[in-house]
Amino acid sequence: MYLCRFLATASLIAILNAARADDTSPRVLLVQPSATEVPANLLRISIEFATPVEGPVLPRLGLAHTDGRTIEAPFLQQELWSPNGKVLTILMHPGRVKTGLHAREQLGPILTAGDEVTLSFDGRAIKHWIAGPVDNQGPAIMAWKLSPVPPGSRQPLVVTLDGLIDGRDVDYLAVVDAKDRRIDGHARLEDGERTWIFTPDMPWQAGTYRLMARGTLEDPAGNRLNGHFETSIDNPPDSAADDFIPFTVDSPPNS
Repeated sequence: MYLCRFLATASLIAILNAARADDTSPRVLLVQPSATEVPANLLRISIEFATPVEGPVLPRLGLAHTDGRTIEAPFLQQELWSPNGKVLTILMHPGRVKTGLHAREQLGPILTAGDEVTLSFDGRAIKHWIAGPVDNQGPAIMAWKLSPVPPGSRQPLVVTLDGLIDGRDVDYLAVVDAKDRRIDGHARLEDGERTWIFTPDMPWQAGTYRLMARGTLEDPAGNRLNGHFETSIDNPPDSAADDFIPFTVDSPPNS
């Protein structure tokens, strides 16, 4: 009887300790890419926590197929933190993402089209993805579509991109006026990082503007603006170059 009572008490303590550990686990606010589908050659993942996290996080992360099969060694063992200690960026092992490398030949690609996977932190699922086709094309600025904005308003400029961009690259886009003065405002990404929305601090004035894109803007597969992650030693990528789209805020008729 005493042994049974002891075992029951020990089990209760273990359950309570596990619950307590779960309660103290840092809360995850956002995982990017936030879209449901990601390219099979996904390279970069960002995790935003509610508070700074103490100690290494990579050992606490896991990636598995939804049927429970664990994906072995998917991440590069490097943690890239934001200055405030709340946003962690990790890389899928580039040697298994890029074709023709030894790690990929030995271990195979991390994801293939059609895979359904779950990213976990401290044993809890924090994001589910479906792997789509491989994406070897960088963001193509000339394929982006800009919404019209009326003068005298603070109506957001909505930029529909040609695909996902890196969630941490929201400030790699900016609006400048005809004198190359940056327009102050707030930018955000929506629709799984497929849409960039900019709300100016002051009403739009009639005139010409440019949407500027930094040359180092990337998508989640590591493809740069107008460039590719998959390049060979014999055919190195061109240097990153900024690009832009001109647009006009028209005065209303008879103004």
